[in-house]
Amino acid sequence: MNIVIMGPPGAGKGTQAEFIKNKYQIPHISTGDMFREAVKKGTPMGKEAQKYMNEGKLVPDQVTIGIVEDRLAEADCQAGFLLDGFPRTIVQAQALDGVMEKLGRKIDAVINITVPDNILIQRMSGRVSCKECGKVYHLVFSPPAVEGKCDECSAELIQRSDDNAETAAKRLQVYNEQTSPLLDYYQDKGLLRNVDGDRDPKLVGSDIAASLDKA
Repeated sequence: MNIVIMGPPGAGKGTQAEFIKNKYQIPHISTGDMFREAVKKGTPMGKEAQKYMNEGKLVPDQVTIGIVEDRLAEADCQAGFLLDGFPRTIVQAQALDGVMEKLGRKIDAVINITVPDNILIQRMSGRVSCKECGKVYHLVFSPPAVEGKCDECSAELIQRSDDNAETAAKRLQVYNEQTSPLLDYYQDKGLLRNVDGDRDPKLVGSDIAASLDKA
């Protein structure tokens, strides 16, 4: 089964990606991992991407798509894959369709995990971490035993500048603006599966499995 997973920051995409990977025994392929692997292996596309990364520039679509194509052609993807972080635009989605056609395959389903913005902001803006050992807490969902102190080493807990509500709201706005056309694209193809992510992760996973088993 060839699956794309989507969802805003804070939606629990990582948890569900792990669930899908294990249940369907398919590789979880994230954009970051793909780039790192291509660069490490020194593939032609990896070397091309490295040039842009060394200069602090965005890797062009043409190179990104080449790396995706190389990765999806590998042996471990023959029984299916879970693609995470790609595509991000209509142009990339159309290019992915071309790659799949070249491989004689197709995307079977696009899972979109939905969570209300106010809940996402709460999830993203409540994170604090220990400045000594790095252990991460959440002020609402997994608070420390003693306020402001790490359970492990008793050091002070701090909040990163990008974990506040204002930054979280901006990240969501950018995500929603960029992703909306892509969701419409897959909706028109009949591939989009919206799943309510504002529940216990096990319930979310059960809904995803039920949806994929119908794909």
